[in-house]
Amino acid sequence: MSTYDPAALECLAAIVEEGGFERAAQRLNVTQSAVSQRLRALEAQVGSVLIVRSRPLRPTSAGQLLLKHTKQMRLLRADLERDLQELAPSAPGSTREDERISIAINADSIATWAMGALHELVRQRLPLEIIADDQDFTQEWLRSGQVLGCVTTLKQALRGCKMVPLGAMHYMAVASAEFGQKHLPHGLTPHNFRDVSFLSFNRKDDMAVEFVARAFGLKRVALNHLFVPGTEAQMRAVAAGWAVGVVPELMARAAIADGSMVDLAPGRTLPVQLYWHCWNLESELLDALSAALTGAAAVALVA
Repeated sequence: MSTYDPAALECLAAIVEEGGFERAAQRLNVTQSAVSQRLRALEAQVGSVLIVRSRPLRPTSAGQLLLKHTKQMRLLRADLERDLQELAPSAPGSTREDERISIAINADSIATWAMGALHELVRQRLPLEIIADDQDFTQEWLRSGQVLGCVTTLKQALRGCKMVPLGAMHYMAVASAEFGQKHLPHGLTPHNFRDVSFLSFNRKDDMAVEFVARAFGLKRVALNHLFVPGTEAQMRAVAAGWAVGVVPELMARAAIADGSMVDLAPGRTLPVQLYWHCWNLESELLDALSAALTGAAAVALVA
């Protein structure tokens, strides 16, 4: 079995993670020519192209496998670092800050319950990278080997991974009190939802469409969208009276209680089941990450 140069593997990871050769060189503190040489040497050893020179750059299938291997090696080094710290607490840490442990989490979980779950691990100086994406797409980051775990709506475990159910996050349709009184005095109905705009994270986000379809038993729904990326940004847009927002119930409760927002479809919520997927590896750090996320989800989400 071939032994791959760790420096070349980290070079490949840096190119993918930084999105280009120049930024990879800056991160690794080498010349751009050295980055190219290391990649060419690795490609020659593998016998395959590892990077597609597109915009953005992306790893080939072979590149994804090596990227996953590199991140597994990072995880093992982080495990070793934690064990050494327990044996010699006064010893300085040696984990490189650019060798981050990456996970993908949907933006709404980041805005509600996931950050608190990770607090203790970050306090222990875990070099964590959280990648935000739509809950229906976070698993693609895991599938491509770019993260070691993800929070997703995908139920079936990916190959080489294990899955743990987290519970359901419930979404509700809300608007500012002024917007609701002016445009939807009787709330959302099957007859008036086309008269207002709905906030969406981006063009991949179909949460509002799913909510309306489920609430009113409709098979096909067409909405007017305003695209606002970010859960907190959407809450601010709702509060400013921009549009209707389909937002996590966890975030809307307080605003509804103080009267600044109104529930436009009382008694109707959209439950979205979430699952934690991670590599099926023996790793204390991975186990700690899994325990932290599943423990926090058990408190915040509906079983």
